[in-house]
Amino acid sequence: MAVLLLLFLMVSGVLAETGAAVTFSSRLIHRFSEEVKSLGVSRSGGANSTGFWLDKRSLEYYQLLVSSDFQRQHMKLGTLNELLFPSEGSRTMLLGNDFAWLHYTWIDVGTPNVAFLVALDVGSDLLWLPCECVQCAPLSASYYSSLDRDMNEYSPSASSTSKHLTCSHQLCELGPNCKSTKESCPYNVNYVSEKTSTSGLLVQDVLHLALRNNNGWNNSVKAPVVLGCGMNQTGHYLDGAAPDGLMGLGTGEISVPSLLARAGLVKNSFSLCFEEDGSGRILFGDVGPVAQKYTPFLPLNGKYSTYIVGVEASCVGNSCLKQSGFTAMVDSGTSFTFLPNDVYKRITDEFDKRVNATRVSKKDYPWEYCYKSSTKVKPKVPTLTLMFSLNNSFVVHDPVFLIYGMEGVDTFCLAIQITKEDIGTIGHNFMTGYQMVFDRESLKLGWSHSNCQDLKDDESMPLSPNGRPSNPLPTNQQQSSAQGHAVAPAVAGRAPTASSASALKVTTPHFSVLRLLLLIMLLHLLAHTPLVDSPGPP
Repeated sequence: MAVLLLLFLMVSGVLAETGAAVTFSSRLIHRFSEEVKSLGVSRSGGANSTGFWLDKRSLEYYQLLVSSDFQRQHMKLGTLNELLFPSEGSRTMLLGNDFAWLHYTWIDVGTPNVAFLVALDVGSDLLWLPCECVQCAPLSASYYSSLDRDMNEYSPSASSTSKHLTCSHQLCELGPNCKSTKESCPYNVNYVSEKTSTSGLLVQDVLHLALRNNNGWNNSVKAPVVLGCGMNQTGHYLDGAAPDGLMGLGTGEISVPSLLARAGLVKNSFSLCFEEDGSGRILFGDVGPVAQKYTPFLPLNGKYSTYIVGVEASCVGNSCLKQSGFTAMVDSGTSFTFLPNDVYKRITDEFDKRVNATRVSKKDYPWEYCYKSSTKVKPKVPTLTLMFSLNNSFVVHDPVFLIYGMEGVDTFCLAIQITKEDIGTIGHNFMTGYQMVFDRESLKLGWSHSNCQDLKDDESMPLSPNGRPSNPLPTNQQQSSAQGHAVAPAVAGRAPTASSASALKVTTPHFSVLRLLLLIMLLHLLAHTPLVDSPGPP
């Protein structure tokens, strides 16, 4: 076969040099045809093996064809059937006031691997870690009420797999500001939350992940990622939000989901699942169940720069309100949900009419609609439903949060706020009770009811908090920590500014070399594979 290929290339080159018009044709021959059978080539390359030749329309004939199809499908999809999650486990957790009411997970980075407790934010792109700190949040467990082990500071010099990106690198957006192209590339990301930012240097290192495929097979993966060595944090990142770093899960090419998909490790999709008790799951490559509901992502200024969806109507109880549709960003990095002024007014007015409780005023609370609870357990409140295209409904399981007193539930508040922007934000409090699928390949948001325990992944993530708070949303006692500071919810950065790293492009030369090696291996196999695969003995 290799000789034929060489002769073909030689003839093609001669004809191309002479300028002659060349047309090649070939005839396709089925491997189980009579013509191939007459060639008398067996699997081992020996003489005719007609005793094992399959009769067309026989059961064995179709079984072998189906088996071949399955093998081809596996070759095409490869690891894309698999799910990836952080090597310490796929579980996420809500750590309360100390950590700004955001969801976190442990990840391992570098060689040797070091663990970091990072916030999960689908509204931004960059993975950054506190690193060679000039101005960072405290990392000692004693500073926080919910940890029993210290958090870590990333050190590129301590990792044998780290590599600084230079100012000449195509990823370096701030390269033109460098004095020399050989300098390390600086980055600066400003977030929507006021005066909240991170800055430092861009570094390439490995993210340790665990792999599980449809057959339950487990393995480990070291995925090259680009991360921010965050030397300076400001704003809410010094007040408790993401003290040990943040994993951006946005649409930008620098985000972890983008890098994993482009490397061919998983499908270009991931899921987040949040339970009412504050636990959850994250799975890379997950496209969700077939029966899930979904709605398409919408472009913003002609680009899919973040996860935007269109709500056609909002319903309180059994009443769907007129002119209550809005456009919203879906963002796990925002604790609560923000609505444009007109929609906020319609929903809160209808909710206030339907709730059977006395409205109260809470000092220093940003929520306008709070009520005195008549029971010591979770009260019954009107349902809140968002209607999407194709009549797909999204019932909000947790539209209120509870404030506990000494004897149980004291007050409850409608957990939405006004935004001055035209685009609202659906925070993770509205996602509670759902498996949320961010299918970036099909450009759609999927959701299905889930308790986050029925997903086929690990069950043994070492949670280092001293147990989960019994009331994951604010309580009177939780409003100030042992250190005397309080953190308002919904403070994580939701989207970087134009100067952020979200527009940066990432290439992975390691995987380009791998693909070339795989191609060479495939050509070698083809050169040594017989023309016909005849079945072996049953």
